[in-house]
Amino acid sequence: MASRSEEQPGDADPSFIMALGTAYWGSRTLLAANRLGVFDILSGEPMRASELAEKLGLVPAATELFLNACVALGLCEKDQGRFRNSVSSETYLVSTSPASMANAIRYSDNLFSSWGKLEQALASGEPPMAAKTYLGDDRAQTRDFVYGMHDRALAVGRCLPEMIDLCGRKKMLDVGGGPGTYSALITARFPGLHSDVLELAGVAEIAAEILDGLNASDRVTMREGDYHSSDFGVGYDVVLMSGMFHRETAENCRRLIDKARACLEPGGMLIVSDVFTDTGGTGPEFAALFGLNMMLTAPDGRVHADADVAAWMADAGFLEVVRQPFPPPMPHRIVTGLRS
Repeated sequence: MASRSEEQPGDADPSFIMALGTAYWGSRTLLAANRLGVFDILSGEPMRASELAEKLGLVPAATELFLNACVALGLCEKDQGRFRNSVSSETYLVSTSPASMANAIRYSDNLFSSWGKLEQALASGEPPMAAKTYLGDDRAQTRDFVYGMHDRALAVGRCLPEMIDLCGRKKMLDVGGGPGTYSALITARFPGLHSDVLELAGVAEIAAEILDGLNASDRVTMREGDYHSSDFGVGYDVVLMSGMFHRETAENCRRLIDKARACLEPGGMLIVSDVFTDTGGTGPEFAALFGLNMMLTAPDGRVHADADVAAWMADAGFLEVVRQPFPPPMPHRIVTGLRS
């Protein structure tokens, strides 16, 4: 194998660099289409670009270019000059679909400007988007965040109960549980299990309407509080920490594991679910980029390796520590352990 110094310019393939340099073309097209409500409109009868333009107050010629790009991206289909949603868009981008990701895409839209300030964040070490903006201060962005997390949690939460056995367990604490979606789905899967969701006031307020919509209010209770400072209580036989560790330093993660252990009964289970990297932090690709996203949106935002989390749990005295990946294409993994 030739050394790097012996490689000729013709040996290198620049296509992935070009693709990365223009990747935002596709993402901006998707984000704009979602924001405009294109997929909801095309969920009915196929229509010409001029018809869609009239509905949305757009320029017909520009709309034709836009929809052609959506076809090229696999978001739409075109037949005899009329456009309709692709199967994937109809399933995941129509707001009324049970599998809709429209809210999650809207939250990604809110993050776009923060990614434009990546260099500043690298130089300052401070996130350009203050976490409190989408955790209560700005109601519109908080709503986008909470419903975006709900959309994502619906997919993850349908898999999570199949990966763990909580039969016979009665009391769960869902720490930083967002809209309570995981708790609603897990308690539905395991009858007799009740969950307390510890979450900030601004998020908990919006979560209440989501729980009502899931008919889960009788088995899931929202507890307002900050998981850094609030007491976890005692008497739990399950603690779920999902989507939290990517907002925390390693030291804080260890502290949270200790708090979880203190509130668990002997034999109680700790479940940590998140986007984790392999050892070393350079892969998978989504997880490595997700670490950057968290750096841009939270003061201690980052991504951890699941092997490190497993070691922290073992150090805290948890037994039978197990790591499991979610089924593809979901990038999440869980680490579970039992209090000795």
